[in-house]
Amino acid sequence: MMIFKKALPRRTFLRGLGATIALPFLDGMLPAFASALDQSKQASRLAIMTVPNGVIVDKWTPKTEGPGFELTPTLEPLAPFRDQLLVLSGLNSNEARQLPGEIAGDHPRACSALLTGVHPKMTSGADLRVGPSVDQIAAQELGKYTQLASLELGIEAPSIVGSCESAYSCAYYNTISWRSATTPMPMENQPRAVFERLFGDSDSTDPKARLTRIRENRSLLDFVSQDAARLQANLAPSDRLKINQYLDAVRDVERRIQMAEEQSSRELPTLERPVGVPAVFSEHLKLMMDLEVIAFQSDLTRVATLMTGHEMSNLGFPELGFGDPYHPLTHHQGDSGKIGKVAQVNRFHTGLFAYFLDRLRSTPDGSGSLLDHSTVLYGSPLSDGNLHMFKNLPILVVGGGTSLKGGRHIRFPQDTPAANLYLTLLDKLGVSVENMGDSTGKLELLAV
Repeated sequence: MMIFKKALPRRTFLRGLGATIALPFLDGMLPAFASALDQSKQASRLAIMTVPNGVIVDKWTPKTEGPGFELTPTLEPLAPFRDQLLVLSGLNSNEARQLPGEIAGDHPRACSALLTGVHPKMTSGADLRVGPSVDQIAAQELGKYTQLASLELGIEAPSIVGSCESAYSCAYYNTISWRSATTPMPMENQPRAVFERLFGDSDSTDPKARLTRIRENRSLLDFVSQDAARLQANLAPSDRLKINQYLDAVRDVERRIQMAEEQSSRELPTLERPVGVPAVFSEHLKLMMDLEVIAFQSDLTRVATLMTGHEMSNLGFPELGFGDPYHPLTHHQGDSGKIGKVAQVNRFHTGLFAYFLDRLRSTPDGSGSLLDHSTVLYGSPLSDGNLHMFKNLPILVVGGGTSLKGGRHIRFPQDTPAANLYLTLLDKLGVSVENMGDSTGKLELLAV
């Protein structure tokens, strides 16, 4: 028997005039003798998205447990993903608690302990100390197979230095990701910078130079068009469709970034607002989500975190019909009007999270979709923002990357560390660690 099928290398690129674009996973990248079992093996990915200042708990938490739970008003936007959705209650971030001798600092402690399970050192200087976060532990293993070990995205600029609350450094607010106990990972909030990290560095960091280059240069895809045409001529129809969809997504992101930058340069002084950041929160967040999807699709990274706002965030949401700073709203002290507004913001956030899940589900990846091969974690460093509660955190797990059975609301015993969840997910992702943070063991209730 003679087999003439040739497999494309997994790391195949389009190139032209110095521009390089990684390709998504194609059927043509499978070996000629690949069995059905081999074809079912896909890259595992971990995505984490956080929202600040907790939630209105009774509008978040389902009243019943198990598979028959009813989606609450805050979770209703996630109805299309119910079969892959796990709502987890009872998990605590115990290391966010205040220790004797510490003053205030609930927000920075909650933010830093969320993904690390480690109590942060109270300091406003450079002697930071927390612990490695779950995303960076995963990146140590999953990053062996990609150009970027991980991608850290944010919405608010990390522009403040010194202390932000009491004697806690602003570094504890600016990120949820820690490479080591002393090394925070900066969250990038400018779409252009993320795009350039994925597809090529800029020649200059000067905003004016960037705008000049944007107006003068052609699209990145124009540089690789000949290479793309040559590659597509040798692909099967299904792979040509995937390539076209992928390149359309890249071009759309380019267009939106350029439009945002040009609009920003006209409407706001450069020194007051980063160039390239859309003025509308949802547009900014969706653009960052689309960049994350492209990074997964092209296998440039398999680990990403997205921070929608700093703890104590004072972002407003005029899209919802009010512009009240968010953090003061969460300290509602029982005011029904403020509670209603916070609940609207909570639902707004889950609606945008649903957008991200839909983008993952609609993006083909091998034998399924990106969502089928991803584990997506969504939550907040606090549960009740009004009382600064770090127990019973609002946590969701969505996707098929860990083969966990979805469509369930699971309540864990009192004082179960959230780090036990991370230990379980790492194990499911093929990352073997004995413990992390304040973990006490894997979560048996998640077993299928």
